[in-house]
Amino acid sequence: MKKILVIALLLMMSLGVFAGCENNKETSGDSFSDIKERGYIVMGLDDTFAPMGFRDDSGDIVGFDVDLAKEAFGKMDLELKLQPIDWSMKETELNSGNIDLIWNGYTITEERQEKVSFTNPYLANRQVIITLKDSGINSKKKLEDKKVAAQMGSSSVDAINNFPDLVSSFDGGEPIVFDTNNEAFMDLEAGRVDAVVADEILARYYISKRGKEKFNVADEDFGKEEYGIGLRKEDKEFLKELNSTLDELKKSNKGQEISRKWFGENILR
Repeated sequence: MKKILVIALLLMMSLGVFAGCENNKETSGDSFSDIKERGYIVMGLDDTFAPMGFRDDSGDIVGFDVDLAKEAFGKMDLELKLQPIDWSMKETELNSGNIDLIWNGYTITEERQEKVSFTNPYLANRQVIITLKDSGINSKKKLEDKKVAAQMGSSSVDAINNFPDLVSSFDGGEPIVFDTNNEAFMDLEAGRVDAVVADEILARYYISKRGKEKFNVADEDFGKEEYGIGLRKEDKEFLKELNSTLDELKKSNKGQEISRKWFGENILR
């Protein structure tokens, strides 16, 4: 009886290991076939990042990237489901399988390329310095002894930290980080910080809504960059399909129409 129990136990353990290997194989492979089979895609985004993805007055998530994604996945016969996430946890959300991709003004950086695969770029951007109109801040050097704000987990923080000597000269010796860009801009307007570093696309949109007469964008910036869409490293087929669809959309009248709707001109690249 003991021998039978031992054999049975060993058999169960071996089956468990085999099943574990099989499950791991399924979850670590390209997920595009599974996405097509279920018929929908889950897109992770920061729902405060206007005009790329944000909530309108009715609470609906709208934006340039949202419109572009709807069009792209419509061409793939996939329903788009939007999943707001903590932007500082975006790569974790992606690689744990909670979302299928990151598409929301997602800047391509070397550090992020180690964690995700990016599509071809579709927009150009800069990291700009925004201040109140009469601040006198028009360059990076003028940020010495100033309180400088940015969004936590954003490429703005990465861009700032590329200048460690400058950062050490800030009031507090580091940038002040907020969960959202909106919170950073609110503190700027209230005079609690002296400058905000943010994506130019977001900054220009925010300024246009809050009043151009209130703000100044410095001549000098923290660098140029490009936006891409982030996928899991193993999703090679998905990446190929999305690149093809995105390239087609950038050349189409619909893609240009979406760009003009949000920016007044075609800025797709």
